[in-house]
Formats: sequence, C-alpha cells, structure tokens
Amino acid sequence: MGGADCLDRTSLPQGEPKGKGGRPPYPLVTILRIHLLLQWYSLSDTAMEEALIETPTMRRFAGIKLISDRIADETTILTFRHLLEKHDLGE
Repeated sequence: MGGADCLDRTSLPQGEPKGKGGRPPYPLVTILRIHLLLQWYSLSDTAMEEALIETPTMRRFAGIKLISDRIADETTILTFRHLLEKHDLGE
C-alpha cells in the first residue's frame, strides 16, 4: 500500500516521549511544511535547519512563530524524510 494513505498519525510518533529525556514530537503540519521548503529550495537537511534559524519567512511558512520556538534540527528533518521515503512519498 503506497501513497498518502500510508502517512497518517499512526505512522508518526505520538504523545509524550517514553523514558527519560527527549523532546515532544513536532506537529505534522509543521514538519511537512519544512519538508516542502527543503524540496522547493533543494536544500540539504543541514541547510534547511540553518535556513529556519536565519530566515523569518521560512519559519512563518512552517508555522514556527518565534525564533524562541523549537526549530527542527537536521536529524529530525532527516528522520521525517526517511519516513516519507519508506512509504514512497519522498518526492
């Protein structure tokens, strides 16, 4: 089974992280918008993280209101990209 039906809330981490430490998951709409920016601007995961820090318009599009809000790091972006690729939704 492929396509958008495979990507739903059950395939993404939910709720509070288990065990000690860890950050709560990002909202699906935020991480999806970050992925769109990554594709549109042909950025690497590292460059996308830097762009979110340095470019207010990209933060706004992604739904990150303030620079003090959590900004997805390159590992989070990579993990989401791999999740999409696993379900043939990467491009």
